[in-house]
Amino acid sequence: MNVTQAVTSRRSIRAFLDKPVDPAVLRRVLETAQNAPSGGNTQPWNAVMVTGEPLARLTAHVAEAIPQGLAAYSAEYPIYPAELEGRYAASRFGVGEAMYAALEIPREDKAGRMGVFANNFRAFGAPVLMLVHTPRYMGLPQWSDIGMWLQTVLLLLREEGLDSCAQEAWAVYQKQIREVVAIPDDHIFFCGVAIGWGDREAAVNSFPVPREPLDNVVRWEGF
Repeated sequence: MNVTQAVTSRRSIRAFLDKPVDPAVLRRVLETAQNAPSGGNTQPWNAVMVTGEPLARLTAHVAEAIPQGLAAYSAEYPIYPAELEGRYAASRFGVGEAMYAALEIPREDKAGRMGVFANNFRAFGAPVLMLVHTPRYMGLPQWSDIGMWLQTVLLLLREEGLDSCAQEAWAVYQKQIREVVAIPDDHIFFCGVAIGWGDREAAVNSFPVPREPLDNVVRWEGF
């Protein structure tokens, strides 16, 4: 698979097959991803790879908190800016509605939609969950570096035939995560990444996710 094929075939997968992932493949992906760029070669990313019994223990612990609703949330950063508007807000709203439409869950079915939301915290059934964190003093440029590393990881996973879903949603339960997984107190938790063999036939993995036309996001000068 070349880079273009990896980019165009990658999507956020929300249903996985019950099939283990070879840890040697994960190590190969992560070792190669160490070549991702970062300002001043700071390499600000840190991660914990979780599977098996530790993953089951984590998902069970978070499941206990879900019925508490917003009272259990403790995100260390706003996942979306309050000022989100225009095409940015429309894109976010549109992909959510497309997903629920593919699952045939109407807006008035609050329980059904909550069930889909809760699947986030089962890592969508993926056998591996990567938990990403970084020192609290890191600034916006270093967070950008982490994003470049994450994209590198996701594309290398596709090269191996694997699928993934980067999940900032896990951030709302960072307190519960820390109660199960050892993440340094002086680090901020960023996101989870579900990793496994995607069920590409599942409706939740096959609805269209439109992208903004290039000329809406890029200006050309001097060409």
